[in-house]
Amino acid sequence: MPDKCSIAEHIHPLAPLPTGLEPSKNGINGICCVLFDIYGTLFISASGDISLSAKPDKNIRRLARLLDKYDLRSDPKQLQENLWAAVRADHAKNKQKGIDVPEVRIEKIWRQVLNINDLERIKNFAIEYEWLVNPVYPMPGLLTMLDKLKQMDMHLGIVSNAQFYTSLLFEWHLGSDMADLGFERDLTFFSYDHGCAKPSQILFNRALESLESKKISPARALYVGNDMLNDIYPAARCGMNTALFAGDTRSLRLREDHPDCQGLSADLVVTDLRQIPVLIHQGADKNNKKETK
Repeated sequence: MPDKCSIAEHIHPLAPLPTGLEPSKNGINGICCVLFDIYGTLFISASGDISLSAKPDKNIRRLARLLDKYDLRSDPKQLQENLWAAVRADHAKNKQKGIDVPEVRIEKIWRQVLNINDLERIKNFAIEYEWLVNPVYPMPGLLTMLDKLKQMDMHLGIVSNAQFYTSLLFEWHLGSDMADLGFERDLTFFSYDHGCAKPSQILFNRALESLESKKISPARALYVGNDMLNDIYPAARCGMNTALFAGDTRSLRLREDHPDCQGLSADLVVTDLRQIPVLIHQGADKNNKKETK
């Protein structure tokens, strides 16, 4: 993995851009598990999502320097075109196998594009390339929210489009691994591990299976994400409560023109992660007051 100097070189503060949406005022009852998306929800993402889309990098010179650092003799623009072509080809192959929303393993794609076999070199390059094209930074209040949810004895998990380096974001930026932050391994579902990406129901169905093993019904789970199609739609179909994270205009995806999102609304709208424990607590308080009457 990249050394501390390389990590520090690529970590720069980002601030969310307000969306203008208003957060919910009323909470939800009975929640005992909160599942999250990562890019654009827990972490500010300059590109709004994990960056495998065919968008040319604005700073080709930086990419050229990165190639020099790894002693790779490639034209930066051609390299990106080859990357996107390899991703599209892999998606097409797996769609033919019946996977509705295929996901790549990016280290395998880079092995093909770079035509080298040194896995450590490939992974380090993949990490630094992602840092270059998609800088990320923790959303305000992330640690405070996680601490509050742990104090409330919430089960915590992840359902996210991701690659091998995604889990390392927590260590690089927060100094703690996912387990120490309260995320449960059997409630963590990354797209690259399963060969499919959101909005496929596959990741959410596997999350439901894990919840069932813990005797947690979908109605007691809250899923938090920034994308109405990729996050709110599949989570709602599974019977989960949903919270649309509308804290950064770069990542907010309302998808109002998409047929699957017509008439769809989240149970909650949050504009700051610190609102989530409050809304869950408010819901619990209201429920307790009703029971004592």
